[in-house]
Amino acid sequence: MSKICVFAGSNVGNSPEYEQTATRLGELMAAKGIELVYGGSKIGLMGRVADAVLANGGRVTGVMPRGLFLGEMMHTGLTEFHEVGNMHERKALMSELSDGYIALPGGLGTFEELFEVASWAQLGIHKKPVGILNVKGFYQPIADMLTQAVSAGFMRDTNLGLMLFEENPSALLDKMAAYSPPEQANKWTELSK
Repeated sequence: MSKICVFAGSNVGNSPEYEQTATRLGELMAAKGIELVYGGSKIGLMGRVADAVLANGGRVTGVMPRGLFLGEMMHTGLTEFHEVGNMHERKALMSELSDGYIALPGGLGTFEELFEVASWAQLGIHKKPVGILNVKGFYQPIADMLTQAVSAGFMRDTNLGLMLFEENPSALLDKMAAYSPPEQANKWTELSK
């Protein structure tokens, strides 16, 4: 795995552990020679992970929609920067450039990006690992919701293996490096009768 797309909050959150984990992830990615692909911002957890990769000699590629964000949010110290037309193009290019995905804590944009790549994995559009850094139990409600979706018959239990939950960035990177996609049953239960 040479490039990982990281989805992360454009804010830092209210606990220092969020920033510390973003920084640690960036340090580890640089140490392992893994390039960061992300949304191109200099602020929030997005900026912290990018700064850490760069400060430790790593490569960072940013992808940002033209005119959507204020100029002061764009990180000007990146290795490579792509300006695209809209959010759909942004996500498509970030996915094309990446060998896997990691979600740090964030808000609606982070959730949307995470669920989109997880849905793509479920449908077989990609076979890349989808990692979730569950800092301070941030993503536990989502883990519980996924289990509930299986219990309620809306999702196959094999889909639970499409997302790798870890609290520690080093352990998550190790899991992602060893990832083998779970064999997926037919998603549509009514079609398998």
